[in-house]
Amino acid sequence: MTESEHGFANTVDWGIAARAGARLAPAGPATSRYTAEAVVAELAQASIRAEGPVRDVTRLADGLPIPEAQVLDRAGWIHAAAQSMAQLTGSELDPGQRTLLAGKPAGLQAGAMLAFLSSAILGQYDPFTGEHGALLLVAPNVLQVERTLRVPPSDFRLWVCLHEVTHRVQFSSAPWMGDYMRQSVATLGESTDEPMTEMVTRLSGALRERRRGDDLPADQRGVVGLLRATQAEPQRQALDRMLMLGTVLEGHADHVMDAVGPDVVPSVVRIRKAFDARRHRKSNPVQRLVRALLGMDAKMAQYVRGKAFVDAVVAKVGMEQFNAIWSGPDTMPVAAEIDDPDLWITRVLG
Repeated sequence: MTESEHGFANTVDWGIAARAGARLAPAGPATSRYTAEAVVAELAQASIRAEGPVRDVTRLADGLPIPEAQVLDRAGWIHAAAQSMAQLTGSELDPGQRTLLAGKPAGLQAGAMLAFLSSAILGQYDPFTGEHGALLLVAPNVLQVERTLRVPPSDFRLWVCLHEVTHRVQFSSAPWMGDYMRQSVATLGESTDEPMTEMVTRLSGALRERRRGDDLPADQRGVVGLLRATQAEPQRQALDRMLMLGTVLEGHADHVMDAVGPDVVPSVVRIRKAFDARRHRKSNPVQRLVRALLGMDAKMAQYVRGKAFVDAVVAKVGMEQFNAIWSGPDTMPVAAEIDDPDLWITRVLG
């Protein structure tokens, strides 16, 4: 099987990525050993405490097991993320393929990317590791953000766990999503026989629209929009599927974080206000460039658009009917429906 026949296969040595990323990762916030251990212990407990409120709000996952979270430092998250990416992309090198160069350049690049992300990730649900997936919480980042926002630590730690536990509940309630993601990623990695002139024509058109200052749809803006313009139709459709799935998952999790209310997280309103202000805070030009190249600004847009969609649908039809969205790929919203929830309601719920 050649690389071109299997997309991402043999292109990234994720073992190298993990080792390089761990070496490059910036140090976490200065703290005492006692405080660091207390954060780890409270996050582990909060991940279990969050399960009940999440299930109450979402009406999902009743009776399913509650596996323990993995509370990690930045290097630990990098190793876990690299393992997850290897599973998702099917690009884990066999021992016989580990030559001096196979996968090494891309592995080093991926390691640098993971190192940068390691200081920004508060938590993550990995659906591709273990029987029930893996809930990952990055203790030094949670500590750093709660200090920056000056919010009650216990409330903030539980609030973060509500978001990540919601992702676990989503995947537990919709087991089709794992294969759906794998198939989309495999399509993105496939080579095409499309003439270069066609790709250049699309890219030139996209650049002209940006110079004219046209009010582009959300999925055509920024780096993601330019990426779509370089892709053939199958890859563009796969990217759109991944973007829409991510928008729903993140928006739903943000909805749940706030819907639990002050009975569960007393300072939830204060935390949301401070956290949203942090999301929109200006960074320096280099940071903005790196964030754009890694798609982090597109990720922020997913939270905003996704939460607005979920808020609107739940307000109109209730959570029980909203949960039809987890039935299968055909009930996921398309781009137009994200910004006009009534279209999704009419199509899916009649």
